Amino acid sequence: TARCYFDRTSAPEQESVDDMEERAMALADAAALKKLAVDYMHPEVGVVTSDPTATARCYFDRASAPEQESVEDAEERAMALADAAALKKLAVDYMHPEVGVVTSDPT
Repeated sequence: TARCYFDRTSAPEQESVDDMEERAMALADAAALKKLAVDYMHPEVGVVTSDPTATARCYFDRASAPEQESVEDAEERAMALADAAALKKLAVDYMHPEVGVVTSDPT
């Protein structure tokens, strides 16, 4: 005689259609979140597009583009960044006294 394995008392309870759809939606959400997390954590991976009309714009030649900075402004910015780098080095030296001091005087 044949036994029905689905109607026996020890058979695992079967999911309803609503539960299966809910589980599928939850798994799809988890997969989408995982893809977003991987995209965020690995920016070196390029973006792939399948739209042939997606093209890049030149943001420097458009009419609403900001003006290029002058040479004087660029030099002033470079000096400010150099000062900020020196201040950062001093702050690191102050906050980490365990790092040894290196001298450059050969005598």
